[in-house]
Amino acid sequence: MTSRFAALGLAVALAAGPAAAQELSIATGGTGGVYFPYGGGMAEVINRHVEGASASAEVTGASVENVALISRGDSDLALALADTVYQAFHGEGAFEGRQVSELRALASIYPNAVQIVTLADSGITSLADLRGQRVSVGAPGSGTEVSAQTLLAANGITYDDFTPERLNFNETADALRDGDIAAGFWSVGPPTSSIMNLATTRSIAIVPMSDEEIANAIEAEPTFAPYTLRADMYEGMTDPVQTISTPNVVVVHEDMDEELVYNIVKAMYENVEELIAIHPAANDTTPEFSIASTPIPFHPGALRYLEEIGMTVQDHQRP
Repeated sequence: MTSRFAALGLAVALAAGPAAAQELSIATGGTGGVYFPYGGGMAEVINRHVEGASASAEVTGASVENVALISRGDSDLALALADTVYQAFHGEGAFEGRQVSELRALASIYPNAVQIVTLADSGITSLADLRGQRVSVGAPGSGTEVSAQTLLAANGITYDDFTPERLNFNETADALRDGDIAAGFWSVGPPTSSIMNLATTRSIAIVPMSDEEIANAIEAEPTFAPYTLRADMYEGMTDPVQTISTPNVVVVHEDMDEELVYNIVKAMYENVEELIAIHPAANDTTPEFSIASTPIPFHPGALRYLEEIGMTVQDHQRP
């Protein structure tokens, strides 16, 4: 992984004459979610369309770990859930006492839907049914766990009410398949491969959230929004399921070179069809979604591109 400080030297290196492309690391998540393939797509867009830069996607523990990687300068770009990003920037929630005010947004790229998966014959049909069960709440350091804790607490359920397991997406799917857990949380762009693969070997069900439960969650975390998983998204899923979603944000350090950020944002939006070819979640990668969903200030390079194409950002999105 490269340091953020390498970005500061890009203009100097280019001015001095031909040089090897600057290597950028993109912190993503596990291989069973959307972050890793999306991050790989971003790397390919940078490699093809941003002169003087090359990039590669790194497997990580996802949102919480990714914020730390940006803060330490161990990654150059990172994907993270909006609630994690908001808490880190303001020093709240999981980041109380360790504020990461140097975070800046490159873009919000697509919404993550919370998907609470169980086997069809488990008898679990509501959040309340998770009490007394063994439940995967997501990998340690993941935005999935942050979201799971928030929405459960907002509805009167804590880790004391069930046995939590901290498993990544593939491990959660395997544990459900083998009967080692009763349910598992995913916060990921739907559809996701680990649930799709599970649904081919076991009959699954997605636990719905009620209107009241969604309202409680949004009151606790304003970056949440209602979301409906469409019928037939996964094998055996015959009806739509009501849940909540959280935007995903690409973050960088405030010290990243403005021209480099501008060129990355421009390449991403103007070649978004290349990202869509890798994962359909990128259909939401638009300037409009980004301005509607980004909870922290944009990096000046991103802001410059958005204003150049005639977009008006919100007040809290200005550095």
